[in-house]
Amino acid sequence: MNTSLEKLKRAAILLVGISAALIPTMARADWSIIGLNTLGVFQSEAYAINDSGQVVGELRTGFSTSPHAFITGPDGVGMTDLSTILNGESSFATGISNFGQVVGVTHAPHAQAFITGPTGVGITDLGIVGSFGSIYPATGINDSGQVVGNSYSLVSNSHQPFITGPNGVGLTDIGTLGGRSIVYAINNSGQVVGSSQTSNGIYAFITDPNGVGMTDLGTLGGQISLANAINDSGQVVGSSGSASSPYYLHAFITGPDGLDMTDLGTLGGTSLSYTNLASGALAINDLGEVVGTALTADGNFHSFLFSHGGMTDLNLLPSVVTAGWNNIVVSDINNSGQIVGSGVHNGHTEAFLLSYTPDTVFTPSPIFIPPPVPEPEAYAMLLAGLGLIGFMARRRKETAV
Repeated sequence: MNTSLEKLKRAAILLVGISAALIPTMARADWSIIGLNTLGVFQSEAYAINDSGQVVGELRTGFSTSPHAFITGPDGVGMTDLSTILNGESSFATGISNFGQVVGVTHAPHAQAFITGPTGVGITDLGIVGSFGSIYPATGINDSGQVVGNSYSLVSNSHQPFITGPNGVGLTDIGTLGGRSIVYAINNSGQVVGSSQTSNGIYAFITDPNGVGMTDLGTLGGQISLANAINDSGQVVGSSGSASSPYYLHAFITGPDGLDMTDLGTLGGTSLSYTNLASGALAINDLGEVVGTALTADGNFHSFLFSHGGMTDLNLLPSVVTAGWNNIVVSDINNSGQIVGSGVHNGHTEAFLLSYTPDTVFTPSPIFIPPPVPEPEAYAMLLAGLGLIGFMARRRKETAV
């Protein structure tokens, strides 16, 4: 009898072990976050990332010093202060191509949009559009080196969005939907997105390739929409008012070429009295993953990743919390799912790189929930093992009687 019980015990242990193996080993989200202040700077903020993980943004070496543009190596490793090539006291970088060409703005001798060569080497002043001075920065760049940005006229107090040719050569006025326009992003086909005034409100728009033409994307039902980013299939993300709340903005995503706007919702919150933003989408990769900010049920703004059908609250990730990061704000995401932004860490604002592993399991519905339940097959094996243990217990009781 003892021999039989030992065999059953070993079989039960084996089955429970098999069932545990069938439950995904990555049944939790395996995230990591690293700070990018590798120069030991006082403060840094990250604004864009390319597919090799090179990050650009701005840094400050002291409390009262001017910002300097920076670039990192792949995967956020190393940080290079670009002030030596920009010949300016103040500058910041807003975009980077997959070839390492950087765009942004420098403030000396005057505010001017710039583009660099590959890996941030060299500097070219993008010039102006007509009589407009390029006071606002270049806001986006694609892999051909086409740049978009916004010039501004001190005389007429108006904006003029522009697109360049490859490698930042030549500037062309993109136009408007009737009133002032502003552009934010460009994809590898040269489709540009931004927002423009009309007689009925402010509406997000998308252009055809190379910045030609301008199509109104409409809204979620309200009177305002703002487009912030576009991927290579033409999916656009931004914020829009809805029919029920015309001036309270929700994050949206479209289908290819800007068609079919969809509300991404929030992290459980509604708009506050002092802001009309309930959620906003800031960047999108070619997989359709979106990052942005949204209100939580307790009235705080948290950063989110929209992926796998729902929102993950990035501020609540265990790896973020245990590493001592607070108030993280995301700005961009690449095609590997690497996310950049800035947050409070060790008492200072610091740029970060947030990553997840390829086999991370997502269960956003709509707020991040750590582990998923076991698959049905795993449940079956687990129950079989528990059944054997129960049988063994009953057999022991019968033997004792």
